[in-house]
Amino acid sequence: METIFSPSSTPLLNPKPLLFKSPSQQLQASLTPTKSITSGLRKTSSPPPTQKSWISHLHHGLAAAALSLAINFCPVPSLDSPAIASEFDVLNDGPPTESYVVDDAGVLSRVTKSDLKQLLSDLESRKNLQINFITLRKLTSKADAFEYADQVLEKWYPTIEEGNNKGIVILVTSQKEGAITGGPAFIQAVGDTILDATVSENLPVLATEEKYNEAMLSTAKRLVAAVDGLPDPGGPKFQENKRESNFKTREETEEKRGQFSLVVGGLLVIAFVVPMAQYYAYVSKK
Repeated sequence: METIFSPSSTPLLNPKPLLFKSPSQQLQASLTPTKSITSGLRKTSSPPPTQKSWISHLHHGLAAAALSLAINFCPVPSLDSPAIASEFDVLNDGPPTESYVVDDAGVLSRVTKSDLKQLLSDLESRKNLQINFITLRKLTSKADAFEYADQVLEKWYPTIEEGNNKGIVILVTSQKEGAITGGPAFIQAVGDTILDATVSENLPVLATEEKYNEAMLSTAKRLVAAVDGLPDPGGPKFQENKRESNFKTREETEEKRGQFSLVVGGLLVIAFVVPMAQYYAYVSKK
């Protein structure tokens, strides 16, 4: 059965006529203004800036104070700092093989190094006690010279047998302080009285006067005399020092460290609690 399509219903048989515009009509169409499309979205007006309350100012002030204290008391070591590199070099290089001296600060003369080597080598041959002397320009990896001296002893002599008869003397030139540590045999041979006296007199007093050679050599002679049972030659007194010594004992260092931790911790807690309380008060009002 055939289907008959009318000419008007067939697109192929009844194409739409093409409309041709004259040049004048094209020019008139191009000059006709087109309607601009406007967005149906409303323009959101930016909220007016609000004034900061005194609580916000207090928050920023406390946070800045806490950050300043943390930077001042806990300086972040930089990678290009020579002091940091030398501290780790002393630890990693191990004890000196012959000289008994690690002069990282570069403040000891050849005569002093020679005298120390002769004195300490004789002590080791007679008493089987080895004492190593170390100078540092600046100490930043540890809180004080005592902590760093303990770290050196544990790094150089990992076992109790190795460090039993070893002694370590540290002098930090920039901080004008020193420390002495050692194994059980060394501590027993020298005695706590001489150890405390050399740490509080010879090292800090002479270092404050920048007499680093005399500080190390007098300390060595005082330790050797104690081991040999000879009379104590004594050390310089604080009254003889023209400038006030900044030496701190281990107890003073621990006390100051605890006070600093409380201050910084309190400031950090306030810096975080105040904005949270402010936000809670703001939300509760709504």
